[in-house]
Amino acid sequence: MTSYLRYLPSIHKLKAHRRFSEIAETAQVSEEVLTNWITEQVQEVRIQMVNDGLQMEDINREKLVDYIFLLLERKLRGNKENQLRPVINATGVVLHTNLGRARLSRQAIDQITEIALSYSTLEYNLKTGERGSRQSIIENYIKQLTGAEAAIVVNNNAAAVFLVLKALAFGKEVIVSRGELVEIGGSFRISSIMEESQAILVDVGTTNKTHLHDYENAITENTAMLLKVHKSNFKIFGFTEEVDTDELVRVSRYYHIPIYEDLGSGTLFDFQEKKIGAEPTVQDKVQAGIDIISFSGDKLLGGPQAGVIIGKKKYIDQLKKHQLARVLRVDKFTLAGLEATLKSYIRNQEQKEVPTIRDIVTPSETILKKANVFLQKLTSEDTTFICDIEKESSRVGGGTMPEVALETYVVHVKHDTLSSDEIARRLRNYTIPVVVRVKNDSVILDFRTVTEDELEKVVEAFLHIQPQ
Repeated sequence: MTSYLRYLPSIHKLKAHRRFSEIAETAQVSEEVLTNWITEQVQEVRIQMVNDGLQMEDINREKLVDYIFLLLERKLRGNKENQLRPVINATGVVLHTNLGRARLSRQAIDQITEIALSYSTLEYNLKTGERGSRQSIIENYIKQLTGAEAAIVVNNNAAAVFLVLKALAFGKEVIVSRGELVEIGGSFRISSIMEESQAILVDVGTTNKTHLHDYENAITENTAMLLKVHKSNFKIFGFTEEVDTDELVRVSRYYHIPIYEDLGSGTLFDFQEKKIGAEPTVQDKVQAGIDIISFSGDKLLGGPQAGVIIGKKKYIDQLKKHQLARVLRVDKFTLAGLEATLKSYIRNQEQKEVPTIRDIVTPSETILKKANVFLQKLTSEDTTFICDIEKESSRVGGGTMPEVALETYVVHVKHDTLSSDEIARRLRNYTIPVVVRVKNDSVILDFRTVTEDELEKVVEAFLHIQPQ
């Protein structure tokens, strides 16, 4: 195949071709960008030829020119589509990390839109006419909801952990149970974050058992803090033991060492009242006397991606003054979405307004009704799919409440000629992509995470993808 490399046209000749001129007239990109793209396509064809990957009979210059322009047109079509696109999550996983975790409330979306369309009071005090602080926008809401003395928001919880360790334990020892040295998404480990912060890790106990005396025996003059990491993304069962918060707080008070708890997900809503899991609330941790607490904004809180740090004012003030606070600060859109989300909690409307809370607490009977509506709509058409409803369970997701199975009803969909993988692929490539689960050669739809408005679109997707 390499012998045909001589037929590859030059970029100069391709740009002089009439098809280049035609594309340039209709494409909404500059000539410079179009030139770069066609250069990329030529290089792609060259690689295919060198690797004997070009499936073409009787190769000649004219055929290669047509093929290069075909690739360029595909590139243009792909460029018109946004890479970040909305999808319908029919998996039943509420906090689906790959699908963007928490959906925002209508209130949060409206607030973000309003702020995006105008200038704002991001760092401007209307009363004094002087510079203000972006942290003050949401700090009072957080203090009101949690009972904490102060708060600061950074761009995610990993950043929150890093800032706390860097600002409060640089070059000093941080004691943590070996069983809490967790790895979060994307292979980020607590131990690695601690190493980057240049705090000194002192792990105590064993993977399955840590006692109070393990912490006490590890305390030295160079100990900066005690760290407790809430194991929100995994559970260890069997022969286990860990030190509870109250005991650790007593040790921290006795030795005058602050205690920091990384809650990971963190929740302001008491799911235990709904008999869902055993996740402690942020408020519980504040009342227990933890000095510093951090948690995510886009998990159980149900807001935009953020890392919320709360605690004693003297520690939060140190974080606010640290140079990293500016590096890790959030923008006006995050603050707008977070403010609106927190206000839903203050109004006690989180179960109605915050999608994450609403979806997790939705009873299975409500999901069954949506499943039946889908089934009726799909089977009322001239459809070739075979469907049935079964009782199953949904997952919270996002590395949150791993032991919790939410009772639900799912629709199993099969087809005589289409495999489950092919159905899933066609749904993903529909105008509005629908993401489903596949199991035992069956497509599974869990309508816990599908809104009433989306349900009709799911039906349309199935009708569109079936063989004609």
